[in-house]
Amino acid sequence: MTLSPNALRGATLAFDLDGTLVDTAPDLIGALNALLHEEDLPALPLHAARVMVGRGARALIEQGFSAAGAPLDADATPALVERFITHYRGRIADESRPFEGLETCLDVLSQAGATLVVCTNKRTDLSVALLDALNLTARFAGVIGADLAPAPKPDARHLFTAIEAVGGRADRAIMIGDSASDIGAARAASVPSIVVSFGYTEIPAADLGADHLIEHFRELPVLAAQILG
Repeated sequence: MTLSPNALRGATLAFDLDGTLVDTAPDLIGALNALLHEEDLPALPLHAARVMVGRGARALIEQGFSAAGAPLDADATPALVERFITHYRGRIADESRPFEGLETCLDVLSQAGATLVVCTNKRTDLSVALLDALNLTARFAGVIGADLAPAPKPDARHLFTAIEAVGGRADRAIMIGDSASDIGAARAASVPSIVVSFGYTEIPAADLGADHLIEHFRELPVLAAQILG
């Protein structure tokens, strides 16, 4: 997993966060289960709830309550979201860990001249708090949550905002993610996409329509160089 020093000069690689960079499901589902417990509802097993992660706190809570047998009234959701955020912030990296090979991969990409940016539907403050806790923040030139973009992924403007925030160009960029929203944003922006096989998606990763699929981060540097030359 080595590249020449200028192999990715001028390239921007945009990464999704949950399910792509970091396995955050244990802490997110832990926060959801704390909320369910407060409402006298049964906890959800991690293996079953894992695919609910990745579309933001509101969607996770709505799906979680529905799975627990208590579909939510729309008026109740905002207050539950705030309570969820409090639980989640308190345990943001208790069990969350970078996926295998991530740090080495990011080092290789940076040494090859690539600029790295996080493009996530997670709130920016929570994203930075998580990356800080895992000592990953400094590896990225920027972190662009949905709150810093005109609209969240799969809207192309989220990806464009992330690329432009770090001085990149869409015609020299790649989107790396794990979900339909990541691939949709890349497609809408006419940016090549790479999907990871180990993330959070109810649809098999191979069926999401990405341009490329990887099963381990060791594959990414050479593939990125092949795509962008």
